[in-house]
Amino acid sequence: MSPRFVRVALDHPLPTLFDYRCDERFAPAPGMLVAVPFGKRQVVGLVCEVTTDTDVPPERLRAVDDLCVACPPLSAHWLALVAFAADYYQRGLGEVALPALPQALRDASRWARLLAPDERYRLLPAGSIALPDAVPARATALRRLAAALGEAGTLSAAEARALHPKAIATLDAWCTEGWVALDVIEAGAGYSAPAELNALQRSGALGAMQEANTPTATNASTAANTPTAQLNTPSTLPTLTDEQATAVDAIREAEGFASFLLHGVTGSGKTEVYLRALADLLARRPDAQALVLVPEINLTPQFEAAFRARFAMLPDSAIVTLHSGLAEGERARNWLAAHTGRAHIVLGTRLAVLASLPKLALVVVDEEHDPAYKQQEGLRYSARDLAVWRAKQLDVPVVLGSATPSLESWWQADQGRYRRLTLSRRAVADAVLPSVRLIDLEEERRRGRASVEGLSGPLLAALRTRLERGEQSLVFLNRRGYAPVLSCDACGWVAGCPRCSAYVVLHKPERALRCHHCGWEARIPRACPDCGNVDIAPLGRGTQRVEETLATAVPGARVLRIDADSTRRKGSAQALFSDVHAGEVDILVGTQMIAKGHDFQRVSLVGVLNADTALFSHDFRASERLFAQLMQVSGRAGRAGLPGEVLVQTRYPRHALYHALARHDYVGFATSTLSERRDAQLPPFVYQALLRAEGRTLEAALAFLQQAAATLTEIPSAERVTVYDAVPMTIVKVMHVHRAQLLVESASRGALQATLHAWQPMLRALKGVLRWNLEVDPLDI
Repeated sequence: MSPRFVRVALDHPLPTLFDYRCDERFAPAPGMLVAVPFGKRQVVGLVCEVTTDTDVPPERLRAVDDLCVACPPLSAHWLALVAFAADYYQRGLGEVALPALPQALRDASRWARLLAPDERYRLLPAGSIALPDAVPARATALRRLAAALGEAGTLSAAEARALHPKAIATLDAWCTEGWVALDVIEAGAGYSAPAELNALQRSGALGAMQEANTPTATNASTAANTPTAQLNTPSTLPTLTDEQATAVDAIREAEGFASFLLHGVTGSGKTEVYLRALADLLARRPDAQALVLVPEINLTPQFEAAFRARFAMLPDSAIVTLHSGLAEGERARNWLAAHTGRAHIVLGTRLAVLASLPKLALVVVDEEHDPAYKQQEGLRYSARDLAVWRAKQLDVPVVLGSATPSLESWWQADQGRYRRLTLSRRAVADAVLPSVRLIDLEEERRRGRASVEGLSGPLLAALRTRLERGEQSLVFLNRRGYAPVLSCDACGWVAGCPRCSAYVVLHKPERALRCHHCGWEARIPRACPDCGNVDIAPLGRGTQRVEETLATAVPGARVLRIDADSTRRKGSAQALFSDVHAGEVDILVGTQMIAKGHDFQRVSLVGVLNADTALFSHDFRASERLFAQLMQVSGRAGRAGLPGEVLVQTRYPRHALYHALARHDYVGFATSTLSERRDAQLPPFVYQALLRAEGRTLEAALAFLQQAAATLTEIPSAERVTVYDAVPMTIVKVMHVHRAQLLVESASRGALQATLHAWQPMLRALKGVLRWNLEVDPLDI
């Protein structure tokens, strides 16, 4: 027999595959995980190719240590996805493929435990009848076990032991009686739709769903509202608006790849469109999978709750979440449920776009405009763009939803590449978009009207009025901490970070100064370290200071702050949002965490502070982000029929952006901004890449970039690429490391990609910096 070799992708900066010898005891295949020696360590790699020849002398090759046979190989489609991402974003294949896997799978010592068969005890119909009478009334623990089994339908051995110390012996006895069955599920076992959906089939709900989706003479709106088209009880289903029904029909009727831009105003029911589309998909294809992306972890609990409530007939394992906030074991189990097809719906943040989904049939990207979909470290990919590419690769529909679509997506719709679906009004019958009023801070000052710590008189009056009515208010300030600067009036000293070229932020409750770039902390000084003046004072306002001010300015109000500082502990964000929904909060103060996705039923007032800082930013995307933020946070008001009002404090009330906001005119804003970008030749009309360098000195970083720019003259395709001067980054120094950047752009994506591919080897040959990275389609320049 000819010797066998495997070419393995490893998580290593070198963009190459590594050859290993494979013993006869292994039967490798592309997509399988292997444990291999690398240097002095054992690492996990991904088999990309099995071959009988190698360019390396066989005697120099090391042998594969182990093969993960319990985990099914990753599909050819998944391998093609990570290969595309590696090629487009200029990274090695292993740098994309391995980090996309759960950490637990990247440790060969954990394979046996992680991939062990899952034993679950399942309640049978006979047990449902017999158990209530068979368990003695005084056997509290036994009754607790029987009740949990009856409620969940299945229990693992660990879950059962937590309820009763002798649960396994009891359950085995019930198995002998014919009341319970023991299911042994191999970790790598595929998904069997009939077994998982037998409850639906027995009840006739699945057949009803399929009937409901058969074309009839019934109009689209009535068909889409048919209760049997859902996996829930008819009484809980909201009636679709005509626009929602049109959107659901369009997604249902899509054949093959279709990219939909669902442009719906805040509160228009985009989530309901997603739910109907998912229910329709599972009715037609019970074994299909869907991927739903959300921009932030704190949005996953409410989405998961909505999905589980709607698809209550599905087993718990049919809906899983994937995000970095999960424990390693939980993330690995959820990933395996998706990889083996047992999970129907995978809900996650940007990393979920690279999950293995062998039966993926629908992709949804909610809040598709959000910058959080762009990874800012390591592989700097756009999850939204990869979601569209993946849908096209698999020939399935993709839905991009937002009240404020990104200008790139809006332009794609203008070009006819995306089909635009519009939800122009709110889904609740008596809910309308809030009125927007601009508070001119200069006019307030001229008239001598007092403000309290940056809160204008009209805003404070409106907050007090809402408190009297028993309604909730939201105050938005996208700056956490107590104050952004601590300074001395006597000598001009300003508290700065010793490791970064940035000021430190005052956090009063913790009595600390903290750098938001490197994490450096120090106690608040008693006096100015330069001149000894004890009268040092904070300048500016953060959410902590606004929270403190509101507690005294609006007597009796229950004030709650939600930002990255108040939600550090796991589960704290969900608990705080639950308090808001339960009506235990009168005024909610927060950053962009509260600006999108949340359905606050009793919020009737939104106050916006300090929005002007983004109007004159050097970043050409600043106005787009500001408009999206303001539109999103404005949409939190008036969602359940209460009249909503938005008060924006500004010194520039005549600015065109604020006038578009007051009219809720996203279309006008997008049209004018795209026109400006076309004239200025900015994205989406050109394609960009950013080379960043980090050195011990700024001069070293700039010198590296200048050398890099000089090498471009050797690349033929670079004739169609514009190269800008190397410049320091906005925050030049972070953790004692100096940073600079070099922008390159082209009107041709192909020319830019060809240039970047040819440029990479030249960049690796250059010396003089600590690190460098190349980002394609950068969002922050």
